[in-house]
Amino acid sequence: MKILVTGARGNVGRLVLKGLAGHEVLALTRSAPSAPGEVRGDLAEPGTLPLSGVEAMFLFPVPESAEEVVRLAVRAGVRRIVTLSSGAVTFGEDDSFHLPVERAVEASGVEWTHVRPGEFMLNKLELWGPSIRAEGVVRDPFPDQAWYPVHEADIADVAVAALTEDGHAGRAHTLNGPELISHRDQVAAISAAIGRELRFEQVTRARARELYLAQGGFAAASADFLLGYEDYSGGESTEEWAPDPSIEMTTMKDVTGRPARTFAQWASDHAHDFLRQV
Repeated sequence: MKILVTGARGNVGRLVLKGLAGHEVLALTRSAPSAPGEVRGDLAEPGTLPLSGVEAMFLFPVPESAEEVVRLAVRAGVRRIVTLSSGAVTFGEDDSFHLPVERAVEASGVEWTHVRPGEFMLNKLELWGPSIRAEGVVRDPFPDQAWYPVHEADIADVAVAALTEDGHAGRAHTLNGPELISHRDQVAAISAAIGRELRFEQVTRARARELYLAQGGFAAASADFLLGYEDYSGGESTEEWAPDPSIEMTTMKDVTGRPARTFAQWASDHAHDFLRQV
């Protein structure tokens, strides 16, 4: 079975490729191919997609072109599509980004599976990595805020299972991590992983926003949402965030039977990223 992986150089896509070792795989890239199996194409320009002979596709979310991408895929003979979606769809918080992609795939008539991760553990590398490397400190307004962050490798493993195994068609896998863990305890796990004492400095939301905006990248782009100024759709947030104990948390174990990776394991996997200079 030939499989097309879109978003192949992304944090999840590159791990999906690793998990598909032994399969015939095309790795989509918008830039010039630089590795075996890479092919050039752009989801924003559906006509550039190399779909000939492709039977399954891992679909990165680009809502503006999703309907045309899916139409061309079906016409080319793709029979199974696995979407990288978001847990925000499960909780009714996303109706404009991931949901349109899901609906386009569901309406196509092919086998579909949605992989809906919640908070990525990897976000903490983007947010806290610079200050940890430079000063050995994390500045955050919510030391006791806790959630079930998920390892990107768990997301990829579920996507690989849905691409290569039967039994996932017509299902939406909402993925979280295996433990409710506070920001303070996350910092402690990173400290243990890198063998360096880290200081947690509680700051105001306003100060954290200043720091994130100055940092740029993911931190700047996500500052207002992460700090509670905006809701998922970009509107003004009016509710104080708190975990809902009535929500059933599902993990990779519920899908594959393999234990979900803990935050401590993630911190160990990325210890070098918290230490290296960028």
